[in-house]
Amino acid sequence: MGLEQVRRDWTRLGSTEPLWAVCVDPGRRDGGWDDDEFLASGRADVDPSVARLEELGIRPGGGRVLDFGCGAGRLSNALAAHFDEVVGVDISAPMLAEARRLDRSGGRIRFELNERPDLSMFEDDSFDLVYTDLVLQHLPPDLAEGYVREFARVVRPGGAMVLGVPESERRTFKGMVFRYAPWPLVALAQRTLLRYPAPMRMHTLPAERIAALVANGRIAASDEYWGGDHWRHLRHYVVMEGPA
Repeated sequence: MGLEQVRRDWTRLGSTEPLWAVCVDPGRRDGGWDDDEFLASGRADVDPSVARLEELGIRPGGGRVLDFGCGAGRLSNALAAHFDEVVGVDISAPMLAEARRLDRSGGRIRFELNERPDLSMFEDDSFDLVYTDLVLQHLPPDLAEGYVREFARVVRPGGAMVLGVPESERRTFKGMVFRYAPWPLVALAQRTLLRYPAPMRMHTLPAERIAALVANGRIAASDEYWGGDHWRHLRHYVVMEGPA
């Protein structure tokens, strides 16, 4: 599974069920998300994270934020309430169209399509904060790790990253399926049994691997915040201490 397949899958998801694909909830299929509720769910995620950055003493003042894998702009809008400028990046053009429709920021968000396996569209040290949540697990591991290295490059020294990723699978049926079953079989089950418009990959990215990928940064805290019965999710708060 390469980046082109990721693009095709999320283009299809963005064309058919954009809000549900961002916030998967069985009760919200077929247009079940209300726009205001969808955006409020973003504030419920971002506001505590910003407070945690302040508690840790690593919140960038004002500043420019990269929302990686912004989808329909759920988190971008929430981030725009705290920072001067937000750049939302996604691989799915239909998702970005939905994000522009939902933009309530008054001009503080710019949405950009990026179909490359890197962030070469941005210069070194060009952001004060990179924020990504429940995105990297949907990419093949080598691509996810490459993007983490790119985050370290584009965040200025003294800036920060907030990375929300699955740390490990729980020892439940679904957790073990994702850990051990071949991906083509999982994708087939998602399409046929669960009726997903396109499959959604899941894999873990442990804290020790993130620390190795971000040699110019330090994980200040790793907080468990969500995961249900199948995954243990951590939100890592990383302070950047030098050039990549």
